[in-house]
Amino acid sequence: MGRGRQKAKQTKVARELKYYSPETDYAKLQRELGASGNGGGRADAPARPDPIVPEADGTDDDPYDDWVRRSG
Repeated sequence: MGRGRQKAKQTKVARELKYYSPETDYAKLQRELGASGNGGGRADAPARPDPIVPEADGTDDDPYDDWVRRSG
């Protein structure tokens, strides 16, 4: 199959997808949106990790700092 026929098929498929508009079930959409009672967040979303905060006494146990002090 030549490039022209392949491109024509791809163009046809792209046009069909672009102008395809399925019937929207607004009642089902409202039920889905109203069912989430967790404030709009996703239930399966992972929790955010705690930010890395250096310790108050200035020792954050970073091995890179020790290496820099010894080599520099």
